[in-house]
Amino acid sequence: MARVIGVDIPNDKRLEISLTYIFGVGRKTALDVCRDLNLDPGMKSRDLNEEQLTNLANHLRKNYSVEGDLRRSLAQAISRLRDIGCYRGLRHRRSLPCRGQRTRTNARTRKGPKKTVAGKKSIKK
Repeated sequence: MARVIGVDIPNDKRLEISLTYIFGVGRKTALDVCRDLNLDPGMKSRDLNEEQLTNLANHLRKNYSVEGDLRRSLAQAISRLRDIGCYRGLRHRRSLPCRGQRTRTNARTRKGPKKTVAGKKSIKK
């Protein structure tokens, strides 16, 4: 496996798909990088030589925020929202959806598995 910016990209996939394994690189960014570096997006990533790999890594570091820098900036943005106590920050703090989705049902991804609460005891006469 080739290693770009600390990430192993798969050898047997097309270059445009392999680059999406890097955090912060999607299909469009991968195609833009291939176009900028004159690389065929359909070639396998195992066919890249060392010079092309270094050019690829340097281009990504220089022109895009990827991997550690992007993760750090996202974490800082969320912690800023938490610190100032805005609505979105409170939603992040409580692990609830921040963008207006309903939570009565269908919020399992954000809330986690169900926590069963005991129901009312029935009164027998």
